[in-house]
Amino acid sequence: MKIALGADNAGRQLKDEIKKHLEEKGYEIADFGLCSDDPAADYPDYAVPASEAVASGECAFGILVCGTGIGMSICANKVKGIRCANVHDCFSAEATRQHNDANMLALGARVTGVGLALKITDIFLGTEYSGAERHTRRINKITATEEKYSGK
Repeated sequence: MKIALGADNAGRQLKDEIKKHLEEKGYEIADFGLCSDDPAADYPDYAVPASEAVASGECAFGILVCGTGIGMSICANKVKGIRCANVHDCFSAEATRQHNDANMLALGARVTGVGLALKITDIFLGTEYSGAERHTRRINKITATEEKYSGK
């Protein structure tokens, strides 16, 4: 399974830890950066290409990291077909996969430690969508809203 990763300068170190962790578990990684300590890095420059890779099917899932996860999640959710959840606990990581069929995870390096972030990542990637009718109905409404406002 191929996972897209992206981070700004605030999230780069945690992204690198997640990358190492996932590679050790046998995942293929598409790293969209940041790969340096550039303090002028803007999160949309990394969130958009990673999100596009997930939306196109090139990658099965994506994980984005910035200081809080908020900016990355907002940006990712502008890409058609992306359901990105900003998660800081294990329950939410499981629930967003089961209930929302989220295909991207946003983490905040300034609010989530490495150990917890790795656990959240494992839960997110290891949890299947429930397929329950009520959840599918809700996701379809989200998709309809996305279609309505995307102009397509």
